[in-house]
Amino acid sequence: MSSRIEQLIDEIEDYVDGCKYQPLSKTNIIVNKEEIDELLRELRMKTPDEIKRYQKIIVNKEAILNDARSKAEALINEATVHTNELINEHEIMQQAYAQANEVVTLATHQAQEILDNATTEANGMRAAAMQYLDDMLANLENLMTTTLNATTAHYESFFNTINGYNEVVKANRAELMPQSVEKLLKEVAEDHPEESLNLDMI
Repeated sequence: MSSRIEQLIDEIEDYVDGCKYQPLSKTNIIVNKEEIDELLRELRMKTPDEIKRYQKIIVNKEAILNDARSKAEALINEATVHTNELINEHEIMQQAYAQANEVVTLATHQAQEILDNATTEANGMRAAAMQYLDDMLANLENLMTTTLNATTAHYESFFNTINGYNEVVKANRAELMPQSVEKLLKEVAEDHPEESLNLDMI
């Protein structure tokens, strides 16, 4: 994080870069005296504080370095002790690893066996379900076939009956109409012989 002095220097540089050049000059610029004085005044006020802070850091540098060295040595000693403990426990760790591997191997075998049994059982249940469904569909198919056949036979019988009635009606009409017409023609011919020709044309 930059200090206030560094920020003020950046502001002064930005201000100078933003100033306009004097006419016919590439080096002389026109500045606002009040603005530049304000920036310089704040710079003068902040400089002693920053210098004191840096001096304090320099004075305490040795103490900071000594504290860092002490912490580093403590970490090194702790790491050394931990390393020695790990070396002493190496054999115990090897035995633990061996036991852990045995447990993992056994668990893997047991899990595979459970998976195989579950797969076999699932396949058996699937086959049984498919067989049950096939039986149900077969029964439904038989029922629909029987119903269709019975319905077809029923409607065929109904159709034949109606058709028989229709034939009877047609026969009755055929028998009725020719006799009536023939009788009428004979009566007309007998009463009016001269109109028999016209009647024959009807």
